[in-house]
Amino acid sequence: MNSAAPRMQAVHDAPAGARRLRRLLLDAQCSGCVASLLSTLVVSLFSHLRTGHAAAGTNSASQWIWYPQARSRSAASWRHTGIGYLIHHASSVFWAVGYQLLRPAETDRRGQALRAASIAAVAYWVDYKVVPRRLSPGFEGKIGAAGMWATYAVFGVGLVLGSRRRSRSGNCVGARSKA
Repeated sequence: MNSAAPRMQAVHDAPAGARRLRRLLLDAQCSGCVASLLSTLVVSLFSHLRTGHAAAGTNSASQWIWYPQARSRSAASWRHTGIGYLIHHASSVFWAVGYQLLRPAETDRRGQALRAASIAAVAYWVDYKVVPRRLSPGFEGKIGAAGMWATYAVFGVGLVLGSRRRSRSGNCVGARSKA
């Protein structure tokens, strides 16, 4: 017997609101994960070009815990790079929830791109104009202005690329959704 069958039946029997919330969170997890990975690659690239250390930009996000010394750490470490990435990833999934909440019933690629660009712009504004410095990503000094632009642009692209249909098991799959 398939062990997933009871789980699938339980999900199917869940109230419509609970199913929509579960779907929203799974969709946000998919798009946030892709946005997190792609934007981290860009931060690492620009950080390497600017400082000679790919991990320096990601380390800066660990300032949520290790302020202010996280901003001066360049070498990769679990303490700074690992924690910095986890913070960035969680933040990416948070912003992906907003991206998914703005999803209309049907939209074309232009609508997806506009929605993603809007979320990326709001994320930048909140990250650097609203929250205290300690709660910002902190990588601006490690990647420069071009790196900042590229990071938030690629973050938006990641939201769109990560918006894919999920299989019955809830995993992200390659087919594009209409979202």
